[in-house]
Amino acid sequence: MRYRERRERPVEWTECRKQARHRWTVPFLALEWGLEWIAYFLSNWAFLEALEYLSSFGVLVAVIFYFAESGERTRQRHLQMWQVMNTAQGKGGSGGRIEALQELNHDGVPLVGVDVSGAFLRGVKLHKANLLRANFSAADARDGEFTGADFSFAEMQSGNFRNGNFVRAILRDADAPDGDFSSADFGGADLSRANFSNADLHDADLRDARWKEIGSVKGANILGIKNAPEGFVAWALKNGAVQTAP
Repeated sequence: MRYRERRERPVEWTECRKQARHRWTVPFLALEWGLEWIAYFLSNWAFLEALEYLSSFGVLVAVIFYFAESGERTRQRHLQMWQVMNTAQGKGGSGGRIEALQELNHDGVPLVGVDVSGAFLRGVKLHKANLLRANFSAADARDGEFTGADFSFAEMQSGNFRNGNFVRAILRDADAPDGDFSSADFGGADLSRANFSNADLHDADLRDARWKEIGSVKGANILGIKNAPEGFVAWALKNGAVQTAP
């Protein structure tokens, strides 16, 4: 709010007239003197001061309503993101799903049961996403960022997750036969009861991964596995895994 300074009463015209050194300056001096009187009266008009207070109060009310309605705006934005997901479901390409998934996850919205089968999601970033029972079948999610994500009971068959980051991710009971996980990073990941039958795991990193309860690796290619936990390779080969050049 502006501070309104109360002006002093202007001098009388006779006093002001004496300031004119030349006759041609008198009209300009008279105009200036008249404006000073107008400013003087307005500076003492309580109505204008009240208007300034009301203007400041209006700004405050607008700010309050802006924050009060932020939840509704967020809800509307989420509805739009879900509409994008539903419209593109079952179709190829991205269809705006990368941005929609990332924005929803950023806002902490659970992506439980989301269906992105067949979608192009290369480079999608879903850090710590809740993807319980999600459907990534035949999705192209190469170079995806899934650190700490929960893929429990997710459908990942024939999905392309090459070079994916699954550090500390949860893939308990995930169904990923024929999936491409070559060069993926499973550092510290939970692979309990996951189905990797016929999957491509060559050059994948398994440091500190929980692997002893893996459901199936029959036909899986484990050539060049990095940081394989002790006993993993022997166990995998015994249970049908292979080591062949891709």
